[in-house]
Amino acid sequence: MASEEELFASVDALLNEEPHLPPPAERARLREAAGITQARLATALKTTTQSVKNWENGRSEPKSPRLDAYQRLLNGWAAKYPAPGAAPPASVAATAPAASREPGASGVETADAPQAPAVPAAAPARPATPRPAATSRRQATKQAAQPAADPRFPHGPLAVLDGDGCAYGTGGIVLDCPATTVVELVEWTLRESGLGAPKLNRYGKDSDPLIVLTAEAAVKLGLPQRLEGHEQRRSLRLPEDHPVVKQVVKAKWRLTQRGFGPWARIYRRAQGRERQCVQLAILSWDALDERSWPGVSEMEPADVARVLGVYAQRVITPRGSTAVSGLELMTALRPPTRAVQDPETGNWVPGHNPGSLGTEPMDPAPPEATPEHPVVVDSGWKGGFLNEEAYQWVRDVSLLTDEECTLPYAVGLDLNTAFLAAAARLVVGLSAPDHFHTPTFNPKIPGSWLVDLSHVEVDPRLPSPFTPDGTRPTGPAWYQTHTVAYAQELGYNVDPIEAYLQRETGAYLDPWHDRLKNAYVDTLADLGVTKDLDDAAFLAAMERHKDADPALAAVLAAIKATVKGGIGKLRERPQGRKYQEGERWPALQRPTWRPDIRAAVISKARINMHRKLRNMATMTGLYPLAVLSDCVVYPSPGDSPLDFLPYAASGKPQPGGFRLGPTPGLAKLEGVQSMLWAVDLMEQGHNPARHIKGGDAVLDEGE
Repeated sequence: MASEEELFASVDALLNEEPHLPPPAERARLREAAGITQARLATALKTTTQSVKNWENGRSEPKSPRLDAYQRLLNGWAAKYPAPGAAPPASVAATAPAASREPGASGVETADAPQAPAVPAAAPARPATPRPAATSRRQATKQAAQPAADPRFPHGPLAVLDGDGCAYGTGGIVLDCPATTVVELVEWTLRESGLGAPKLNRYGKDSDPLIVLTAEAAVKLGLPQRLEGHEQRRSLRLPEDHPVVKQVVKAKWRLTQRGFGPWARIYRRAQGRERQCVQLAILSWDALDERSWPGVSEMEPADVARVLGVYAQRVITPRGSTAVSGLELMTALRPPTRAVQDPETGNWVPGHNPGSLGTEPMDPAPPEATPEHPVVVDSGWKGGFLNEEAYQWVRDVSLLTDEECTLPYAVGLDLNTAFLAAAARLVVGLSAPDHFHTPTFNPKIPGSWLVDLSHVEVDPRLPSPFTPDGTRPTGPAWYQTHTVAYAQELGYNVDPIEAYLQRETGAYLDPWHDRLKNAYVDTLADLGVTKDLDDAAFLAAMERHKDADPALAAVLAAIKATVKGGIGKLRERPQGRKYQEGERWPALQRPTWRPDIRAAVISKARINMHRKLRNMATMTGLYPLAVLSDCVVYPSPGDSPLDFLPYAASGKPQPGGFRLGPTPGLAKLEGVQSMLWAVDLMEQGHNPARHIKGGDAVLDEGE
């Protein structure tokens, strides 16, 4: 006899097979009845006018989450403008939007990695009574625009609990939380709070509610105000014999392998389709790292809720550090499974979701692994490794011209989220690598190539595009596809000696790039930095944007940290003093442990940087003093990039070089220093870019 889970899966699959939308002609009729143009509808749904035309003539269909929004809109119009002779579809309008947000065709929860097991979220037994924010001593300073609330989660994705029992949510809402223990807090969150967020992909799962605890709330619930110990802060957790941990276990709740630390997940095993899981973040335990969330830990609870709420709305509900959230966003947008029909039984079962990384971890090719990886240790690999890292290069002082030395300024240009821009339309491998000897190079196949690029000539005033330190290669080495392709672009032949290549490929990071790009651009626009500004206005807006709204400035910093941390965590190294070389560490159990994807992003970003450096030299005759990661330092006659960036006679920026703007991949002014100061640093062997930017030369691998 079929189980309840199998029956639910089959029913959900049938529901998803039914037409979600009215016929194309009816879609056009409803839009015209509402007096809305195709262009205006495209703007509302954040798509193109051509896409709307295609939907209305039946050439294509929208996909989630745009599908759900479009269906909701059409149902609303259908209630207002019924077809002639038809009764108003009130019942359909009332129920269809909710149905469209129920779990998708998968109908089956997939287990997370061991450190974060999948668990069901129970539906609230009764709605919590919101208390007007005006009764609280703390107020949110400004509210970001909120999308239509999901009826299952009327109070948003998260709340910040203070010691007086006030739970501050998004949109200025304040809930009364009577919990005095962690167990009571979990029960209240799942049954009464109305917190949570809908899935980002039709085959995914809803985000678990997040409760952030202030120091006062933590103490009230029996937790220590600070988590002390000799380990790194991110590795700390309560001991298993702590009273709170015992309470959780006694109530038949579970903790993930991370234990009860700054980010604690408390759950019970899934029951059918329902998840029962609550994420806790404890502010006084440094849950919100100052580098990623500047100033947020010191904000009032209502403002903390606002910052995290905007981030959750635009990116994802936090589940850990920004690095963890960046990785979780990849999986949320590309779920590993979907419902497929078993040809033998006819039942719907979890199957591989094309374009995803699947459910099982994949060992990398030896040159793509790290030296301590079992693939390397067990095989005795001595063939070298990929060294695709960000630039950290300084031009030799002897190559400075007299004219450059007389320029009074050194100006740093920082590329906006350069690694995010590199992820756009990036084709990566989705299958295990295969080994080839003396293959013919193909720039369309992702992988690692052993090739000698020491014969490629590059102007010595520019860094080599093939090494992170900018020095010329001295013999054969392993390179990612983009690096080898650039040698061909420069006009040189490449003859690979061997390669590890992947047959199945796809643009895995595309939805991740699109969501983070929109979050970054929208948040900058809220801070007054918009696409329509000319270069002078853009620089002025960037100069003051952090002071315009500290809360949104913190969101912007978190988005940037999500990009770098998410990419870095694709190659998370072993942590802890007890680790021994050759052992498998927990991160290797994730399908998202993919050092080859990290290498592809960094390789493309570094090649993009070098291409701009070459174009700048061609257009202006200027050469950089130093490059660190995504920051490049140029000598300049003035204290602004407007004094040396290339512009056409019409006043428009020249294509191909560095340009100013808020879009990822375009540049902004990072800092201005004197030329003599920069030369002095170079003579001492230091990188001026590091001192201007103060950033890291590698992508942070997160916790």
